[in-house]
Amino acid sequence: MEEQLLNFAVPLDLNVLEQVVQMVYTGTPQQMQSAQRTLSQLQERIAGEDAAGALNWFRVDQILDASAPCTANTRFYALQILDGAIKYRWKTLPPPQQNGIKNFIVNLVIQKSSDEATFRAERVFMTKLNVILVQIVKQEWPHNWPSFIQDIVNASKTNETLCENNMVVLKLLSEEVFDFSRDEMTSVKAKKLKESFNADFSLIFQLCEYIMANSAKPSLLVCTFQT
Repeated sequence: MEEQLLNFAVPLDLNVLEQVVQMVYTGTPQQMQSAQRTLSQLQERIAGEDAAGALNWFRVDQILDASAPCTANTRFYALQILDGAIKYRWKTLPPPQQNGIKNFIVNLVIQKSSDEATFRAERVFMTKLNVILVQIVKQEWPHNWPSFIQDIVNASKTNETLCENNMVVLKLLSEEVFDFSRDEMTSVKAKKLKESFNADFSLIFQLCEYIMANSAKPSLLVCTFQT
């Protein structure tokens, strides 16, 4: 079964993936060790080989689909795979695949954070989704996604829960650009992101003013103060 999961010549069997992931949490010590080794090998292969082809085989969108036979642990593992591919192999992906991944993550973030009950129930999942979105933004903004800040400001005015999550995303982006950029990106890239963030800061400030004037939701106000 575990060998089947490492065979890229046949379509990915989601049931097999689910079983291997669950072994990590519920199997015997020997099964847990073997399953963890298999998942690590799979992650390394997808990160180390032709990322475009590997992601066409390891369809994260299918794994995250509500009808898929995958539990939260498997869905989180899929997000880890995608996170690594974006972080280390984004530039090797063809533009149509980049756009497909970007649109998929943006739509998923909007979907999950527009519903209050889902947003609260899936906090760990949402946290990982937000990290992945910020990874994409770091790769695409401002050159390929110049309207990102304006897009997130406009969307924030349509739904309070979505707005709350967007404030979290902006806070994460700010931390990545100003606090962690020294270790994770070139000085030229970091400088460009800082300049872009500062150029669009007035939009973020106006959004904060809008929230203060129009919302009485405690959790949203807290996020706004923290951004």
